[in-house]
Order: sequence, then C-alpha cells, then structure tokens
Amino acid sequence: MAGWLTPNNVWLVIGFAGQALFASRFLIQWFRSEVAGRSIVPVSFWYFSIAGGLVTLVYAIHVGKDALPFLMGQIGGLAVYARNLVLIFRERERMISPAP
Repeated sequence: MAGWLTPNNVWLVIGFAGQALFASRFLIQWFRSEVAGRSIVPVSFWYFSIAGGLVTLVYAIHVGKDALPFLMGQIGGLAVYARNLVLIFRERERMISPAP
C-alpha cells in the first residue's frame, strides 16, 4: 500500500484535492439556488473558492514555470474571492450597526 506514496503521487492528490474543492463550490451554489428557487451565491461559495484556489495555487507553485499561466490565474482569482468576502462582511456590519 505504501508503494504508491511517492512525492509525485502526493502532489497529484494535492492537485486533485484543490480541483475538487474548487468544483464543489458550484454544487453548493446550485443546491442553495434550487432550495431557494432563485439564483443564490452563498458565502460558503467564496470560502470554497479560496480553499480550492489556495490548494491549486500550491500545486501550481510545485509544478513550477510550466504552470505559470495556471499560477497567475489562481492568484487573480484569489484576489476576487477575498474581495467578495470583504464586501459581504462590510455589508453585514452595516446591517448590524447602521450609521447614526
């Protein structure tokens, strides 16, 4: 069983785990939208985006210069996902404590 546990296989698992996290955000969004009967983008969508993006970014860094376009795409995406969470938290804060 331990024969498959090579560094290359571990990195392959990390790459697939990142893609699985990233893809699962769409399942979450779809499920929540179906339950609501309208298009919903839950906060968990952005958390899964960040988790999948980070794991995939680590994998792209490991792969090296051959994955440069992939790496740059992940960095850009992570900025967008994080910004969406900042906007969501700001809106929630305004709802909790409105300006006088």
